[in-house]
Amino acid sequence: MAAFSKFKDMFKQKQEGAEYPEEFQDDYVEIGSETKVRGAKAKIVIRPFVIEDFSDIKPILDALREGTTIALLNIRPLKEKDVVELKRAVNKLKKTCDAIDGDIAGFGDDWIVVTPGFAQVYRGAQTEDVSDELEE
Repeated sequence: MAAFSKFKDMFKQKQEGAEYPEEFQDDYVEIGSETKVRGAKAKIVIRPFVIEDFSDIKPILDALREGTTIALLNIRPLKEKDVVELKRAVNKLKKTCDAIDGDIAGFGDDWIVVTPGFAQVYRGAQTEDVSDELEE
């Protein structure tokens, strides 16, 4: 009960305009009101990438794993260079997409869009699945 009285007296003093007892003055941490909480109001970034080599997908995967980036991929350079490497890169992107519950789709002949879990690609009459496009 003595501990409760001590806290009661402390709060009573604070209400009267007195300072905290000396034993409590050095043991606090001030937290700023402008702390950023990840995901609370994070902006979504739509970021273009060009894939010229299989190694170019590493920064794409890293950006997708962060969870706030929608990637627009220009695959033309790799498509013209090596279709086998392109299929390998797309398979890696698909696996990561599945892991983060994202979405992937091709549009046009040379573009792929990859989204994290919060977004979904609209598939209308003109949108094709990436795997169907590469098998042709």
